[in-house]
Amino acid sequence: MNIRYKLKRVFYYLANKPRVLLLLLWNWFVPIVSDKFFLKVRFRLTMGYWMDFDNPKTFNEKLQWFKVNDIHPEYSLLVDKVAAKDYVVGKIGDKYIIPTLGVWDNIEDIDWKSLPNQFVIKSTADSGGVVVCKDKSKLDIDAAKQKLKVLGGRDYTKINKEYPYRNVPHRYIAEKYMEDESGFELKDYKIFCFDGKAEFLFVATGRQQNDCRFDFFDKEFNHIPVLNGHANADVMPQKPKNFEEMLEVAAKLSVGFPQIRVDLYNINGEIYFGELTFFHWSGMVPFEPMEYDYKFGEYIKLPRK
Repeated sequence: MNIRYKLKRVFYYLANKPRVLLLLLWNWFVPIVSDKFFLKVRFRLTMGYWMDFDNPKTFNEKLQWFKVNDIHPEYSLLVDKVAAKDYVVGKIGDKYIIPTLGVWDNIEDIDWKSLPNQFVIKSTADSGGVVVCKDKSKLDIDAAKQKLKVLGGRDYTKINKEYPYRNVPHRYIAEKYMEDESGFELKDYKIFCFDGKAEFLFVATGRQQNDCRFDFFDKEFNHIPVLNGHANADVMPQKPKNFEEMLEVAAKLSVGFPQIRVDLYNINGEIYFGELTFFHWSGMVPFEPMEYDYKFGEYIKLPRK
């Protein structure tokens, strides 16, 4: 089989596999352009309009601005799921920390036998992914390892230009399994803060049932009629009795940051820290209606370069 024939076969294959071709072109494109240019192009392809780096207005535009203009190496400690706990303890004490069961550098080092019957395992350099074990006797360890391999292999610095992940070591952390009053899930309260002020949030439900829903609320827990990546829940989440304390905790953790999302859990009246997020949806998922992208963007005051 000569080279010319081989090349014809390759071109024929790619012509009939546009996704593969686009992926190859994208992987070639990413390393040779500036972060700013990359983000402008990706934002246009994802959001449907060109962003203005010189005068960003929407919430999502401003997140892209931060990726390029607000780089601080210490942010890596705050997105590291191990190091972030130390930051939280220093700010508000250890009562809000979910107990750690173990930390390992490699998947093959995980001591599955030492773990209790129920637990969760995450990559320390991932966002949102988790292996949940409710009954160790039914756990498929090989499948769990495969999922952790995928989670640990994500590189948000390349995918989304999220610089805080650049220096985060890829480790694996096991934590105590937690469940709220529902008895089957753990609602996630994701609070958007701006230099020590908690302004709005959304409650994520249904994730354990693979039916994730987002409901946005203002700081008085009035429902906001906006969609962002997921539909609203069929049954609207209720305001926790200690909601004001949750806002206070989030506000304390956000002091000194122009914008940050503080994720908390509320389990039978006890508040627990989840994670800190600098780039909600990486700023690449629209708010519907779009007017809320502008409204939420007004909370962000861009620092001077």
